[in-house]
Amino acid sequence: MDSELEDTIRVIFTEAGVDDSLPCPLAFELSEKHGISKIDLARYCNAHDIKIRKCQLGCFK
Repeated sequence: MDSELEDTIRVIFTEAGVDDSLPCPLAFELSEKHGISKIDLARYCNAHDIKIRKCQLGCFK
C-alpha cells in the first residue's frame, strides 16, 4: 500500500473515530463513501492492529 493511500485511510479513520476496532458495516460505508476498496481498508487494519468487528460476510479477517 502506498503512503498516500495509507495517509488517506488514517485521516478517514481519525475523522470516523476509529481507533482499535472497526464495525464491519462502518468499514463498508467508509469504503463506498471514499472510494477505497474494502481490501485496502482491511490491509490497513491488519497493518495497524485494528480489529474488524461484527463482520457481515466474512470478508475481513
